[in-house]
Amino acid sequence: MKRLGRVSHYAKQGFLILRSSWVPALNEPVVDKNLRLVGTVKDVFGPVNMPYVAIKPRVRKPEGYVGELLYVDRNRKKKEKSKRVKSGGRRPAPRKRG
Repeated sequence: MKRLGRVSHYAKQGFLILRSSWVPALNEPVVDKNLRLVGTVKDVFGPVNMPYVAIKPRVRKPEGYVGELLYVDRNRKKKEKSKRVKSGGRRPAPRKRG
């Protein structure tokens, strides 16, 4: 778990915006101090040394997280990948007509 930053505001578009000291990968899960899933990283913008991060929330009241510290939980992403069930490989080739 790595500290991402403190939420500065809730944007009209529905994203939580925060400033970070490092660049997270897209679609990484973001959690609060109690390890509850808050959302996922959807955009990184601004200067390279102190970028802004847009998080798509998955909680009922994201406005309540303004001013809170959020973290990236890389272990959660690994668990989600291992939970996926493989669908048996590739799709079958289409049938030839005629």
